[in-house]
Amino acid sequence: MDITGEYRIAAPRAAVWAALNDPAVLARCIPGCKELTQVSPEEFAAKVALKIGPVSATFAGTVRLEDIRAPEGYTLTGQGNGGMAGFAKGRAAVALRQEDVETVLTYEAKAEIGGKIASLGGRLIQATSRKLADQFFGAFAAELGAPAPVTDTAEAS
Repeated sequence: MDITGEYRIAAPRAAVWAALNDPAVLARCIPGCKELTQVSPEEFAAKVALKIGPVSATFAGTVRLEDIRAPEGYTLTGQGNGGMAGFAKGRAAVALRQEDVETVLTYEAKAEIGGKIASLGGRLIQATSRKLADQFFGAFAAELGAPAPVTDTAEAS
């Protein structure tokens, strides 16, 4: 499944880039984040508690920063295992563009799931994925004083 979105953030690109690389900011923005530990400059270990439909699970996994182009963007790759609930893995390309005094943050994400959560149905998974992406990027934008998203779209793939 593919998810895309765009946010206008009333901050310079350098400040947005710094926040995207700050584990404390990321931990506050990731929905259900219980723990986020930086294990190297490009890798984080995370524990996230999520409820998807009737299934609740705590996922333990990693997030890795790749294709780093400071301060223009990077690609995040992550995977998590929720035990009996299943697994999730994904990739998101995040780009930052300066426009006057604002920064435009755009993202394109792809996600895969398996196990018990995959049996919940595509519509529920798509809606939950969209909601989680909106919660993360909305919280991140709010950390830097941004309004609601400018545009966002979701497509099943």
